[in-house]
Amino acid sequence: MSTEQQQMTRAVLGGKRGNMQGPYNVLLRSPEVGHLAQDFGAHTRFNSSLPLALNELAILLMAREWTAQFVWWAHRRIAEDAGLPTDLIQAISNQTHKPNNLTPDVNAAYEFCNELIQTRKVSDLTYAELVKHFGERGVVDLMATMSYYTLVCMSLNVDMYPLPDGVEPELAAKQ
Repeated sequence: MSTEQQQMTRAVLGGKRGNMQGPYNVLLRSPEVGHLAQDFGAHTRFNSSLPLALNELAILLMAREWTAQFVWWAHRRIAEDAGLPTDLIQAISNQTHKPNNLTPDVNAAYEFCNELIQTRKVSDLTYAELVKHFGERGVVDLMATMSYYTLVCMSLNVDMYPLPDGVEPELAAKQ
């Protein structure tokens, strides 16, 4: 490894992740980008102003959008443990309509992410609803998580990163 690759590896291994699992095999090819991504990812994952369940909601929506099996596998359990409704997780996986019984904050985050993914913009009403629950910082933090996990999903798909032995893919191809 080059000096830059070694520095990036030390930064990843010395951070909260503690391993090179995931997108770092691809990102190591451009260690400057990899180092920036690692810092950005650590911030979005561990320092978001959003509750963990809603940060994980954004991650699962991006995993579903990209059919990123490893990201889905890695974050589905975290989302469940953080209290994201199981029926919502299943609806995302199955690409079906969200449940009607979501709390207002979960619904606001879901609608914001979904609208942004589907239309590449959000309406004033959707934006205002998210701001009401999480403020403008929450909006930016949610977009940052979606952005970072787009990079992660793309990297893993390019790398054809495998699931652990014995784990079957949970996401069907996008409809």
